[in-house]
Amino acid sequence: MKEEVTRIIQAAKKDGQKTLSEYQSKKILAAYGIPVAREELVEELEQAKLAAASIGYPVVLKFCSQQVTHKTEKGLLEVGIRDEDDLVEAFERLRLAAQGIEGGYLVQEMVKGARELVIGMIRDPQFGPCVMFGLGGIFTEILRDVSFRVAPIEKRDALEMMEEIKGKKILEAVRGMPPVDRDLLAQSLVALGDLGMEQEDIQEIDVNPMIVRGDKPIAVDALVVLK
Repeated sequence: MKEEVTRIIQAAKKDGQKTLSEYQSKKILAAYGIPVAREELVEELEQAKLAAASIGYPVVLKFCSQQVTHKTEKGLLEVGIRDEDDLVEAFERLRLAAQGIEGGYLVQEMVKGARELVIGMIRDPQFGPCVMFGLGGIFTEILRDVSFRVAPIEKRDALEMMEEIKGKKILEAVRGMPPVDRDLLAQSLVALGDLGMEQEDIQEIDVNPMIVRGDKPIAVDALVVLK
């Protein structure tokens, strides 16, 4: 699987990409064992219909391009698509909104959960690759409730990072929700550190949000920035 990571990165560099598309980014995460949402990349409406039927409604439809990093602001994201009729309408809206942009369409399972986390990796000029964990979603930049460790990290380090954020109680059993699977979350953080150590062409990885469905954290959106 890690050979596929090298192939994706080298192909992107050859094409002059500075960032990977969401689809490419999550392929890299999955290759390192980080849980990601089920999804299929398609080019046409009929393919989208087949993908949605295979994944199962409700689904999310996104325009997927390495040229676009903020889909919501550009109207390139449709959520809560309940059936094929909804899908046809959503596909047409995205097609119009994406005119002039090269890319495809990402049909993704609708991951539901009240808790959103953020994980990531940044290559610091002094310390090298560093792993980040914190509260995710739309409030990430406002709250800035995050913790860092220099890679590589072990499971012990990842568990300590979870205890360092102010909002750590979100990981516990709260409002009828089960405690978050910290072992799986720690595995994802360790994997990000490994990615930073092994893939020197990657400058930054941003996984936001990582939605907790039940007790399992799942990467719903991701961006990989190349050196």
